[in-house]
Amino acid sequence: MLKKDPKLLVPLIKELENYLSVKDKRNDKISMSDVAWQIDHTLKVLNLVSESIINSNPEDYKWRINKWRLMLFTLGYIPRGKAKAPKIVRPPEVISSEDLKIQINLAYKNIVNLNSLDKKANFTHFVFGQLNKAKTIQFLKLHTNHHLKIIRDILK
Repeated sequence: MLKKDPKLLVPLIKELENYLSVKDKRNDKISMSDVAWQIDHTLKVLNLVSESIINSNPEDYKWRINKWRLMLFTLGYIPRGKAKAPKIVRPPEVISSEDLKIQINLAYKNIVNLNSLDKKANFTHFVFGQLNKAKTIQFLKLHTNHHLKIIRDILK
């Protein structure tokens, strides 16, 4: 099924990459952070979640119902301002273009690695609970689109 294909993340990363030239733009009416923060955070999530699921044990996967996952994955969006990014995926004070490029290249490599994973490879999200490969890819798409919408609104 197409929505389970990690390759659907490639155009989203390309769009993030296209915004590198405007990384210092900000609009405090939309967000207290600039475009660079949005890009860096999104890439950190993509890469850390990918590494987590790549290193997971498929035998550990146990499906459980989660009302937040059910609701937000069904709606297909994450509301703004409702959750605070965990410390591990918060950008540093100074975000360099070079670091963003390194993270982008890593994201492309991670997407290739996601392809061969067992369908029960898993990642545990602090709100959505344990996600299998398909749901992890769906989460990464949802999360990346969430931040791309913020970037687009900052640049309007």
